[in-house]
Amino acid sequence: MSDYQSDTAFTEPVTPVPDPVLDDSVVDVATSESTAESLGEEATRQVQIVWDKVSGLLGDLPDYVSVFFKRYRRPIVTVGLIIAAIIAVKLVLALLDAINDFPLLAPTFELIGLIYSGWFLYRYLLKASNRQELLGDIAAIRDQVLGKG
Repeated sequence: MSDYQSDTAFTEPVTPVPDPVLDDSVVDVATSESTAESLGEEATRQVQIVWDKVSGLLGDLPDYVSVFFKRYRRPIVTVGLIIAAIIAVKLVLALLDAINDFPLLAPTFELIGLIYSGWFLYRYLLKASNRQELLGDIAAIRDQVLGKG
């Protein structure tokens, strides 16, 4: 005998327990068709309501965008400038890296930088009068940037 077989035979017929929800075992075709039809109409009505809301929102989208831009113009411009500056720095670094890959350009630019640094030291930093001139030029540029007269 296997584990699934019982040693006693069950001879009593099994009678189903009546379920109060499923007492109506006969389905009326006309009622089920009208129920399906009403459910279909309800679904169509809900889809139409959602579509009306979405189309209204999309119709008002330009107004929402213009009001948002008017309200937050300064922060949007600031964020845009920061992003543009980051992109510009990345482009300049990529350009310098590409220039640095050429064999003779990197040492040539280093030599030009050393020559300019030497000229700047000689021109502005050796004598006190030239240092005063440099400080005056820096103050004039600072006043121009800050908008002072």
